[in-house]
Amino acid sequence: MTSGKTVAIIGAGIVGVSTAIWLQRDGHSVTLIDREGPAAGASHGNGGVLASCAIIPVTVPGLIWKAPKMLLDPNQPLFLKWGYLPRLMPWLMRYLGTANDKDMRHRAAALANIIGDSLADHQALAAGTGAERWLVPSDYLYLYKNRASYDADALGWSVRKDHGFEWDLLEGQALRDYEPAYGPQNGFAARLHDHGRISDPGAYVKALAAHAQNQGVRFVKAAVDDIAKEGGRVTGIRAGGDLIPCDTVVVATGAWSGPLATKLGLKAPLETERGYHLELWDPSVMPRSPVMVASGKFVATPMEGRLRLAGVVEFGGLTAPPSRAPFKLLERNIRTAIPGITWKKSVEWMGHRPSMADSIPVIGEVPGISGAYAAFGHDHVGLTGGPKTGRIIAQLISGRQPNMDLTPYAPARFAPSA
Repeated sequence: MTSGKTVAIIGAGIVGVSTAIWLQRDGHSVTLIDREGPAAGASHGNGGVLASCAIIPVTVPGLIWKAPKMLLDPNQPLFLKWGYLPRLMPWLMRYLGTANDKDMRHRAAALANIIGDSLADHQALAAGTGAERWLVPSDYLYLYKNRASYDADALGWSVRKDHGFEWDLLEGQALRDYEPAYGPQNGFAARLHDHGRISDPGAYVKALAAHAQNQGVRFVKAAVDDIAKEGGRVTGIRAGGDLIPCDTVVVATGAWSGPLATKLGLKAPLETERGYHLELWDPSVMPRSPVMVASGKFVATPMEGRLRLAGVVEFGGLTAPPSRAPFKLLERNIRTAIPGITWKKSVEWMGHRPSMADSIPVIGEVPGISGAYAAFGHDHVGLTGGPKTGRIIAQLISGRQPNMDLTPYAPARFAPSA
């Protein structure tokens, strides 16, 4: 092990904070830098599920034919700001080009190694930090109208089975006995055990960050302008008009990682999936476990004092204001799934998921620059895969080889010679 590195981590979401904790535990000097603060983006607004089984990408076979119809249907969870389409097209063509069986299975195998043990990964990360209080082991339910709707997802379930996931099926009265919240129009479910949820994702990540600072991690609130290099090695970070000396840097800024990746010589095909959530505070009905409602492709997760609905995808870049239609769709969907549900108030949020064109995160050392590492691009599974990603980066920086093949995630696949 090579100890005593001086590490600057850019980004204080779950990936950056996890990396900071594991590096601090390894004895490194760590500075965590973020322009807003811990959990300011998707690490606050995510669906809150430790979705170990979520190894199937959005780009399933046949998506290229379904997507246009979805965009024109206001009841489908896919939206586009049409003025952004010309800028989106190069990335979108690469993205849709992976909507085939081979690429889907490749992505599933890569993600299984990052998120397949998410509950255990979070428990190891949070141990002794005080953040454990928000970590809740739970089942994860996939809810369908009927058995035929479940059977229509056979490809995804077969891929999950290939990676060791197991589930049981609940139908009719058995489903109502387990979860009476949902109406009779949803009469079938697949129940996966050994998953988990975070009862307040923002508070959880902030508590982890506070623990890291209490253990000696330095936090700097500033926007990073550049990464200083000399002789092919990292020498510092330029942030807020200051130079922060370091010999190692980790880019973990989620959907904002593209410009910094470019400064490191990576042509990473990164785009934002604008995600929406709607929180229902003091709902009249609270499900017992998080659920993916297959008919609406949205997640409903019980949290402290509220039910959070999430799962909509919109393409529209990093600067456009939120759209109204996704919030309205989430409300329509929950009223359909839980007839008669009421709540005292609702809270809306829109944020940015970092999505790679091949749906595989970028994790590892950047080629050609000593001391530069990338950890971004987790699309819908950033919370789920953050602790494992942070541990992998810490192991690499500490000179230890993780017990897994890192080739699928390698930044080298986006280097100019790739």
